[in-house]
Amino acid sequence: MDRCKRTSLFVVCLAAAGLLAGCGMKGTPAAGEIDVRHLDVGSYPVDRHRYDQTASGKGALLEGMRMSQAVVPTVRIDPSLSVGEQGRVVPDSADATDHFLAGVSKPVLDRRNMIVGYIAAGADRPTSGNGPTPGATTVTNLVMRFPDADAARAAARELEDVDFAVAPDLNRKLPLPKYRDAFVHYRPGVANVGTFMAYKEFVISLFIERPRSEEQDLLAWVQKTLDAQVPALDQFAPTPKDRLDALPVDPEGMLARTLVRDRSARTPDPDKFAVYGSAAFVQIAADETARQRLVDDTGMDALSVGDNNSVLRVRDTAAGQRLITGLISVAGSEYDPTDAPKDVPGAKCVQLNSTGDLQHEPKFRCYVPYKRYVAVITSNDRADADQRTAASYALLANSL
Repeated sequence: MDRCKRTSLFVVCLAAAGLLAGCGMKGTPAAGEIDVRHLDVGSYPVDRHRYDQTASGKGALLEGMRMSQAVVPTVRIDPSLSVGEQGRVVPDSADATDHFLAGVSKPVLDRRNMIVGYIAAGADRPTSGNGPTPGATTVTNLVMRFPDADAARAAARELEDVDFAVAPDLNRKLPLPKYRDAFVHYRPGVANVGTFMAYKEFVISLFIERPRSEEQDLLAWVQKTLDAQVPALDQFAPTPKDRLDALPVDPEGMLARTLVRDRSARTPDPDKFAVYGSAAFVQIAADETARQRLVDDTGMDALSVGDNNSVLRVRDTAAGQRLITGLISVAGSEYDPTDAPKDVPGAKCVQLNSTGDLQHEPKFRCYVPYKRYVAVITSNDRADADQRTAASYALLANSL
């Protein structure tokens, strides 16, 4: 085996917003609701909006975001794998081979026209960026999209050939009767195993680490991973290659409900302007078990990211309240409750205390419910946090 190690946890909501002057507020209050025109929203645009543009050359990236729902969180592979390590789009062959596959795989991905990929990784205990924790089990599941099933089958076979040929005198092939199309190999005495398997237009690439090197144990983990992953692909409808660039940027209005300072010239971006399925919300959780339970309980089915704010969609108003309660309960001991703006119904905020790390965590995080939506805003400035909280509520109210 010659695979690159995992990169750090994919974290959404990273970039700072640009400036936008002169935003207006529209809309009238519904019965029983506040008049959002009186809220202090600063310069944030909160009028009803639509992003009507299509992919414009970034269709593969949008397809990768869609694939977030087609790649299972590791806790659904085995309940012990509750530590989410990664969930993100793999936009191209360079990223795939820089971080997850051996460098010799890149010509194969290019020759077979890899379109995009999505990665999910998790473990049974926290791991470090310096390598696996001794005795840990980790599963890294990379699903790559190809133009058609023939290209995927050829890619899987060729990826196996070049990966095995890195050390042909050390590697050993393993049969997996339930999945006869799976190419599996490992090095005796080394406690990991790699797999390539074509399924429809996809290639599933697995890298699994276990505490010990035992053939049957490694094969059992490959099989249980495929048992979870294959049905997820069956439920996913891939976009035909010739229609990728016609994909809408915001098909269900999630991004239009997500607070940003500047709405102009927005294009798909995995960290700054994106929509994901609920699985992405689980894949990056320190406790995937609790996060999956929260998703199931609230019926959460979509997550949008706009700069460093986000919106989550749930089943109904009551589910939104439960989602906020659940998110605050797992915010961590480094966060303490703090007052939310009193004129924003249902809003709740937490503030980083002296045990937190301001270099890596926002000072303020606020949760804003409105019907079946929950906005999550972050800021390092209290006045800005209050304005973002008010603006998020106003935007959600104006958008319905």
